[in-house]
Amino acid sequence: MSMEFLRQLPGPEEVKEKYPVSAAAAAKKVANDRAIAEIFNGKSNKKVMLIGPCSVDSEPPVLEYAERLARLQERVADKLLLVMRVYTNKPRTTGDGYKGMLHQPDPGKKPDLYNGLLSIRELHTRILSDYGMPTADEMLYPANYLYLSDLLSYVAVGARSVENQEHRLVASGMDVPVGMKNPTGGDLSIMMNSITAAQHHHTFQYRSAEVSTTANPLAHAILRGYVNRHGQSLPNYHYEDLTYLVSLYEKAALQNPALVVDANHANSGKKYAEQPRICKEVLHACRHNEAVSHLVKGFMVESYLEDGCQKIGEGIYGKSITDPCLGWEKSENLILDIADLV
Repeated sequence: MSMEFLRQLPGPEEVKEKYPVSAAAAAKKVANDRAIAEIFNGKSNKKVMLIGPCSVDSEPPVLEYAERLARLQERVADKLLLVMRVYTNKPRTTGDGYKGMLHQPDPGKKPDLYNGLLSIRELHTRILSDYGMPTADEMLYPANYLYLSDLLSYVAVGARSVENQEHRLVASGMDVPVGMKNPTGGDLSIMMNSITAAQHHHTFQYRSAEVSTTANPLAHAILRGYVNRHGQSLPNYHYEDLTYLVSLYEKAALQNPALVVDANHANSGKKYAEQPRICKEVLHACRHNEAVSHLVKGFMVESYLEDGCQKIGEGIYGKSITDPCLGWEKSENLILDIADLV
């Protein structure tokens, strides 16, 4: 076997003991989770905004972003619920490149998963404890969910993972909304099958145990665009795409039909400045079709302190080192605009 053993990593309970959740923070998470669930089950007419960096890379600018977002939440509380993207794992198409804070808590140094696990736990804990903000992360590695299970208020399953059996089954055991992205090739039946699997109970092997789940009625769709056989990015947020998804949900007879529109990735062709226009076009469709309006629960936006992206080592504070993001000023304007339009 060519895999070299480096060291034993700490288990979830050990990491949770190092960075425990206070009683006040736990109570805040309960309240956040209830408010988010009411959007996805239709009890609330608010929209959810899953917004934040493509991938978190350094604690100081991420915490500054969280502080700004918390202040902005107060201004739009009657219309929107802001959930901060704190994405600590970065899927890589070819396997190369920065893989997120879990792998490299310091992007300029070698991978260090031991300290990476501690770093991502500390960051999620501080955002909840210090600013009261609900956080979202991508479930790239299902076995790692337990490290953050008492902190996360939203989980996304990415386009490259949505067909994976373990992702689907673990999602069925979560008590927070789980968004299933359409796969990179665009086949919506794969996404719908994933939602169906997550909304059923299962018994399976997880880590070193036999476990059973009670099903997740808040599993739902995320449309993120797709790539055709020629490698071209194509969107799936237009009116026809939205009404088609309404019809798929009607046929599937799933609980709590819901959609989050990812305004970046293939929907924007990674042209981050298009995200505000895409969100507003979707809201325009909502105003013209009641079924679409009921289905669309919110948006996913990649946003950071500075516009665009940079290479590792350039050192621009609050600028993405992975995919380009919308800067703070444009992000704030987008959130205020959406609040006016909802």
